[in-house]
Amino acid sequence: MPRISERISGIAESATLAVDAKAKALRAAGRPVIGFGAGEPDFPTPDYIVEAAVEACRDPRSHKYTPAGGQLALREAIASISGHPIQPSRVIVTNGGKQGVYQAFATLLDPGDEVLIPAPYWTTYPEAVRLAGGVPVAVDTDESTGYLVSVAQLEAARTDRTKVILMCSPSNPTGAVYSREQLEGIGTWAVENELFVITDEIYQHLVYGDAQFHSLPALVPGLADRTIVLSGVSKTFAMTGWRVGWMTGPKDLIGAALNLQSHLTSNVCNVAQAAALAAVTGDLSAATSMREAFDRRRRTIVGLLNDIPGVFCPEPQGAFYVYPSVKGLLGRPLAGRVPRTSAELSEIILEAAEVAVVPGEAFGTPGYLRFSYALSDADLVEGVGRIAKLVAAA
Repeated sequence: MPRISERISGIAESATLAVDAKAKALRAAGRPVIGFGAGEPDFPTPDYIVEAAVEACRDPRSHKYTPAGGQLALREAIASISGHPIQPSRVIVTNGGKQGVYQAFATLLDPGDEVLIPAPYWTTYPEAVRLAGGVPVAVDTDESTGYLVSVAQLEAARTDRTKVILMCSPSNPTGAVYSREQLEGIGTWAVENELFVITDEIYQHLVYGDAQFHSLPALVPGLADRTIVLSGVSKTFAMTGWRVGWMTGPKDLIGAALNLQSHLTSNVCNVAQAAALAAVTGDLSAATSMREAFDRRRRTIVGLLNDIPGVFCPEPQGAFYVYPSVKGLLGRPLAGRVPRTSAELSEIILEAAEVAVVPGEAFGTPGYLRFSYALSDADLVEGVGRIAKLVAAA
């Protein structure tokens, strides 16, 4: 009898966290590695949020259990910023966005149910689907369409086992942002086919240029009873380590997910909830400053990457990632090796240029690399410059 269950042994390690851990380990060993791997703002959490947490530490009420679904004040605040009418009772505060992702799929899926996932996709989505007993079905996109999926592609992938479509706009890993018209089309199609939607809106405040964020249930009211919205404070407020996310949705789905959370984790840390409350009820001035820095870095990294022969990098409209095609570098000698895949290419870049990037295989689309530009301007320029020198020397 195996020691590890088949369900757990089949889970793939998070590639983004693995790359980040390897970069940190190499830096600790004295190597000047620059990491583009983790999707983590390089700014500290704003002071007013930290102070709210300090005060919560001193409050004895924070030392006790609170409702499993989250403190009422925080759920009320989340409901008020949801963008469409929703009651606090239809909000669950989760331990980061990942718990919300897992709970959403666990609540909706029975064995064999299919989930349409536009690819490239965040590495956790298909693993969470499999953990819940479902079947992830990738719907491939590429740079020719700006990594945006069409209704025609979704319809071609739909079967009688399709139950859910997963949407993420702005996108991790591509930074793609769907327009109002595109989302209305997808939402209307989902309603017509009686599908459920899980929409990840964690990057909603990080859009650039003329791009605008739109929430699916706000655009297509008919989806409100069939949509779970996921979000959190980690990206907008530089709070990745605080582990506060949330999920909102229809009464029956949220009630079932709450039953699961009551057994899984109970309430999120009360101090972190106090910090999150300060974040979502405060102004967005600190977040705006971070967004301006990300916008500057976005334009810089796109220009630098497109100057490298064999690399094509579309300009993202949101989040803090670029997803360049590196197909032009494959099959060519590089640092004494000939990379045949983007995974091999990322290994060569790490070993020869001391730059950590995540290969497209992790996101379901080989032939690409993901760069997070949530790092200092100086490191960004130096890191891409090292890759350019590596390619030029080949």
